[in-house]
Amino acid sequence: MKRRLLFGERMLLGDGTEPFNAVIPFRLRGTFALKDIQQALAQIQQKHPWLKALIAHDEKNIPWFDVPENPISIPVRIVARKSEDHWQEESRREWNTLFDPKKLPLIRFVWLKGENVSDMLFAFHHCLCDGGSAMAFLYEFLKILDNPAADIGIENPILGIQDVVPAHILNNRKQKLKARFIGRLAATAIKYIPTGKKSIDRKDDYLLHWKVDETVSQQLISYCKSNGVTVNTFLSAALLQAFKEVKQDGAFNKVSCPVDIRRFASQIKNDHIFAFGLMIVVSANEKLSFLENVRSMQTSIERKTTKLDPYITMMVMESGHDALNRFTKLLKNGKSSNDCMFSNLGRIQIPHEYKEFSVDTIFSPSVIGPLGNTTTLVVSTYRGKIDFSFVGSEGYLPYIDAIAIRDEFMQIIKLQLEYIAIS
Repeated sequence: MKRRLLFGERMLLGDGTEPFNAVIPFRLRGTFALKDIQQALAQIQQKHPWLKALIAHDEKNIPWFDVPENPISIPVRIVARKSEDHWQEESRREWNTLFDPKKLPLIRFVWLKGENVSDMLFAFHHCLCDGGSAMAFLYEFLKILDNPAADIGIENPILGIQDVVPAHILNNRKQKLKARFIGRLAATAIKYIPTGKKSIDRKDDYLLHWKVDETVSQQLISYCKSNGVTVNTFLSAALLQAFKEVKQDGAFNKVSCPVDIRRFASQIKNDHIFAFGLMIVVSANEKLSFLENVRSMQTSIERKTTKLDPYITMMVMESGHDALNRFTKLLKNGKSSNDCMFSNLGRIQIPHEYKEFSVDTIFSPSVIGPLGNTTTLVVSTYRGKIDFSFVGSEGYLPYIDAIAIRDEFMQIIKLQLEYIAIS
């Protein structure tokens, strides 16, 4: 089984010399045997063909996902668990460890082995899948680890754009011409956008991680419900304000927010291994109060979201493969124009109690790559607690500024919740 990488996947893969890796860490309470972990990994590979795939290049040097006749198991690295925060050190190591996609799958597993508590990490190349897909195979892994006889089904994998874009759109002459026209226009514009001769030196990467307890998490959710806004919008507003307070005139007043394509393209199932995403950019109006701003942003986000068209977007991108190198260079060498990427995975729907073990927590994923500003905040909620992973690089956002932004961000949230409690 094989398929050619889509434009977005090729962009994330790059030339293979720079990692673009995501890590999902989680903590289990119980005792485990290596053979059981390997069995669970083998079964999720059995379900998802692309978890077995290598990367092969054709005569035009275009990369393909290629599942070998004799698949290679997901590599497992075992480390003695040293501390509660050891997983952060291993996450940073995994960000910067290249995959060898010609020889090994684009996913690996790390077991930080303790006596009764183990921290485990899935690390995967971002061209393989997104956070939604990863949460699906994490759910399946835990299910099989608890009960090797459990049925997790078999994925009917996406084999190309034709499995995502409905035929009546993909083969529509008007839509094809529209996509081609927009694609050519974008490719031409990219040629004339000035870029630096070399990419910005990222310097050291870092990870800031924190949680808020169930009480504060519930207060935040209740605040948002009572004001008719989403948690995502509220946190985006707080993040923009925090950047403004710390960076002052150096802030861009722009946060990029990924939007799950599954909301718009029903062909992509929750358990599909797939990396393509949509994006909107949100900004604040500094003339408004915080709450007025959140409500205004909510209206803007809803308007922008309704305009998203995953099918035309994919068709446009697929028409632009010849502009890939130029586009990648623009992302790498161009000046940063946004403060941060902000991704909220929402509530993680994975059980806490299993027969053989319990899931103490699932930490928010982290991801870092070479395509421009690395500053990223990923948020998720598990067992009623909101969890934050803030990733950055000294060359884009100094660590001392990241600490200040985190503290300001949490202070803004605290003040808003106190304000509503009083009023």
